[in-house]
Amino acid sequence: MNTRLLILLLGMACLTFTACDNDDEEPMMAEDTLYQKLGGTNMVADPATGGMIEQGRLGLRSVVDSSIFVIAADPVLSPYFASLLSEVGNGNTTNLAVLSENLTDFFCVATGAENYTYDGMDMVSAHDPAQNPRMAQKSTDAAYDAFVAAVAEGAMQNNVPEDLIGEVGALLETLRADVVQQ
Repeated sequence: MNTRLLILLLGMACLTFTACDNDDEEPMMAEDTLYQKLGGTNMVADPATGGMIEQGRLGLRSVVDSSIFVIAADPVLSPYFASLLSEVGNGNTTNLAVLSENLTDFFCVATGAENYTYDGMDMVSAHDPAQNPRMAQKSTDAAYDAFVAAVAEGAMQNNVPEDLIGEVGALLETLRADVVQQ
């Protein structure tokens, strides 16, 4: 089994099996959101702009950008991004920047960021070629597995701890039914 997929599955299993009934115990303090665990709202210098950025957003943007490169090199996933890869090959990175921004916004909101919004398409529409002409074909379970593995690889390239990669994997798994349409 692929190491990246194994890490995600172990992380999802840990999340599933660590829940317990605490009726007899003192109330638990609110757990940090995944966004907070990934750096949260602590302001840091943004190497891309020279301005300031929330550390959580910078970390997620780094993972997204690394994941995009993993996706582009993956023969299972690259056909889904044929028009984008063609544009980039011709020197046009406009839609690459849009993809990075949209995915970063999505991940920020999905992990609990409060200072960002996701204004992109819903997951069903975004992954339906009939509604989104940039989607080359309907997604399969195998392609979604490859996508989750690509995000795990992007996270590992950015030194995200394995337990947090597992949490991201569990989050992505909640979207499978909306994304996989074939």
